[in-house]
Amino acid sequence: MDFFASQDAARRKTGLLLLYFGLAVFLIIVAIYAALTFLFVYQQSKNGSFDPSRLWNPDLFISVVSLTLIVVVSGSLYKIAVLRTGGARVAEMLGGRLIPVGSRIFLEKRLLNIVEEMAIASGVSVPPVYLLEEEKGINAFAAGFTTDDAVIGITRGALETLSREELQGVVAHEFSHILNGDMWLDLKLVGFLHGILLIGLIGRSILRGSSRSRDSKNSGGAVLFGLVLLILGYIGVLFGKLIKSGVSRQREYLADASAVQFTRNPQGLAGALKKIGGLAAGSLMNNHRAEEISHMFFSNGLKASWVGAFSTHPPLVERITRLDPAFDGTFPTIVQKGLDSTDAEEIASEEMRHVETVS
Repeated sequence: MDFFASQDAARRKTGLLLLYFGLAVFLIIVAIYAALTFLFVYQQSKNGSFDPSRLWNPDLFISVVSLTLIVVVSGSLYKIAVLRTGGARVAEMLGGRLIPVGSRIFLEKRLLNIVEEMAIASGVSVPPVYLLEEEKGINAFAAGFTTDDAVIGITRGALETLSREELQGVVAHEFSHILNGDMWLDLKLVGFLHGILLIGLIGRSILRGSSRSRDSKNSGGAVLFGLVLLILGYIGVLFGKLIKSGVSRQREYLADASAVQFTRNPQGLAGALKKIGGLAAGSLMNNHRAEEISHMFFSNGLKASWVGAFSTHPPLVERITRLDPAFDGTFPTIVQKGLDSTDAEEIASEEMRHVETVS
């Protein structure tokens, strides 16, 4: 796998998708201007004084641009301020337990060692690590909006089911999200969507206000304008979600490529993805608040969307094929069970072999 080429391709596609957000705002501005112009022309034609030169009104256009940008930017900043929180709070929201640095539980100790190794490889400070005790699926996440408040969360299923190199690949993937600022990028996209939605909410308020004053002479025009804003706002959010999902999928590809760069071992990450495909629980999260941060997970934590364009993660097979071109689409059958003494000894031996190799 040429991880540098994969990283460049993912970044280019992300940049293109972000340009679509700007295009969406521009189209909304044009549509609002067209709606206002239509209302003015309609009123003039009723009075018998239609002037074609009024179809282009620079002052009106500047006003529409200014007001639209104020609404979108204000709505975005408000949503960002509401959602911005430290990674520890997100982990605790999902039922995570902070793994103490001096933990004597072997699996936890192994995980902390892997996190330290990937911190060195990525050049990021070592983040706190949380264990999601009740989650049997194989998954992980990185949360926080700066490297200072970032944390990494790992499910119990991932901790007990994955080998050392597979767990290393998953952790490296999450470090990529921290290093590339993906959490902050996603927060901005969510805020931007709220800014567009605010246009629709304003339209709905206008419609409600007009319904209370049906006898007003200008209520017809207000209703039409409110309806236009409502439709534009909700259509804008729909397409905005499509773009946001596309950005999220590209950042997953980027994180996969970066994980290979950090570990120099594509088979580790590919192995983790294959086990997700072969496990009955897959990567599903049971916590009822998982949907709020579904885009942050290593693999899709929710039931697959019937519309692939709205999925925040690429198809599992496609991710594996990029890492392991020889993959034939057949997943291994994975049966989860509690660790017995033999399993613990095998894991301990694996860890000792790794330590000897490194030293």
